[in-house]
Amino acid sequence: MDTLYITHPTCSLHDMGQWHPESAARLDAIDDQMLASGLIDFVQHHTAREATQDDLLRVHTPGYLKALSSQAPVNGFHAIDPDTIMNPQTLAAARVAAGAGLDAVDALMAGKQRAAFCSVRPPGHHATPDKAMGFCFYNNIAVAAAYALESWGLQRVAVIDFDVHHGNGTEDAFAHDQRVLMCSFYQHPFYPGTRHDPPAPNMLNTGVPAGTPGTDVRDLVRDVWLPRLYEFAPQMLFISAGFDAHVEEELGQLSMVEADYAWITDQLVTMADQTASGRIVSMLEGGYELSALGRSVVAHVRALSKL
Repeated sequence: MDTLYITHPTCSLHDMGQWHPESAARLDAIDDQMLASGLIDFVQHHTAREATQDDLLRVHTPGYLKALSSQAPVNGFHAIDPDTIMNPQTLAAARVAAGAGLDAVDALMAGKQRAAFCSVRPPGHHATPDKAMGFCFYNNIAVAAAYALESWGLQRVAVIDFDVHHGNGTEDAFAHDQRVLMCSFYQHPFYPGTRHDPPAPNMLNTGVPAGTPGTDVRDLVRDVWLPRLYEFAPQMLFISAGFDAHVEEELGQLSMVEADYAWITDQLVTMADQTASGRIVSMLEGGYELSALGRSVVAHVRALSKL
């Protein structure tokens, strides 16, 4: 079992209202598909730790963390914006969601596993160093990548983001940091409406139009991402694994299917084997059509596990 499967029961306690698509049912759908596929027996299970204040401060500003804590409700809900809402358990869930990436980095650097998938929520890639937005509070993938750089002394890491939405928070955290190469595609124009022209030189983030099929995404990965990734030779890969570019998703208008996620993951696994001793940390971001989400995660984890 060389793939770690990390989650935490507290992730299911975060709630933004019965109407909200980012719900605990997402994690249940993933678990159901992992079980139904039999893949659950081929991964090593682990319960995430909490990220500490120092862990979060590698990415987020002290003022932001203080303000976020002060807004946490004792009961009921507090809306940071119409889509990003806190309940009394939100920050506890967000701390273990971020902590999952830290556990993954530690396990991979210690040689205990080769890859890890973190089935956690709330997601993170929209959270900027000083702002919560887009369902996100702490930037989980950025916190994990910063930890690998600063605590484990890595010199080069890559962040891959295949969510349908631009990972604006991750880009803000690492733009012009030459230790980090970020590669993403996202539907454009679309939420959050951010696009840097020209982008920072370490940002290979490409907007694609609504309706883009998986075949075009594969071309983008093969012709644009992979040459740059092999040249950069990252020592660890981090994947913001959003599955809302799936053709069945109502919150996006791209046309990917499970086979596309498996193909992208296969390419990244092959590359990581050559430059990073196989080390890949994947963290759940979007994906809200429950059946498609569960099936896509299974395809992704199966490819991570070389099964």
